[in-house]
Amino acid sequence: MDDSTGSARQQPRRIIVGMSGASGAIYGIRLLRLLRSVGVESHLVVSRSAQVTLACETDLRLADLQALADVTYANGDIGAAISSGSFRGDGMVIAPCSIKTLSEVASGCTTSLLSRAADVMLKERRRLVLMVRETPLHAGHIRSMAAVTESGGIIYPPVPAFYAKPASLEEMVDYTLGRVLDLFGLRTPITGRWTGAGNAVATTA
Repeated sequence: MDDSTGSARQQPRRIIVGMSGASGAIYGIRLLRLLRSVGVESHLVVSRSAQVTLACETDLRLADLQALADVTYANGDIGAAISSGSFRGDGMVIAPCSIKTLSEVASGCTTSLLSRAADVMLKERRRLVLMVRETPLHAGHIRSMAAVTESGGIIYPPVPAFYAKPASLEEMVDYTLGRVLDLFGLRTPITGRWTGAGNAVATTA
C-alpha cells in the first residue's frame, strides 16, 4: 500500500470555524465545543468585529474562545495554512456570518483570512456553510446569498425549529448546530430527528 494514501486515510477530520461580526457569537462558541466532543479538529479564525460581539454578548474573553479550538489564526495572517487550497480539511462553517463577510465571499474579493479561507473552500469544491445572521434582507443581500449558492456554498441562517419543542435557548442553538454538522456527515446526540407527524422528535444521532 502507498504510505501516503494510508496517512491520508488516518488523518483526523478537520473543520475550519470562522466567526464574524454578526450577532450570535453563541453559535461559534457552541460549535467549537461540539466539534471537540465528536473528536473533530477545529481551526478557528475570528474577525475584529466578532471580538466586539463576543464581548457584548458573552462573558468570554478572546483567549477563552481560542482555548476551545485546536488551532487558532489571526484574521490578518493571510499567509496562514488555511489560506491555501493545499490545507487538508473537510470544510468550513462561519458561525455567525455577517453580511460583510457574505459579500466578500460572494464576490471573491477577500480582504482577510476569514473570507480568504471561505473562498478557498469554494475553489477547492469543499463544503462551506455560512450561518448568515441578518434580517430583514434587501435585494443585494439575497443576490449575494444566491452567488455563494451558485458557487457551491450553503446558506444556513440560524432559524429555530419550534416543532422540536425546545425548552431553552441552549436547546434551540444545539438543534440548529446539529443540523449544520449533519451537512458534514457528523453524528451528534443533540440532533432531533423528525419521526412523523403526531410523534415526538427523537433526540438521537
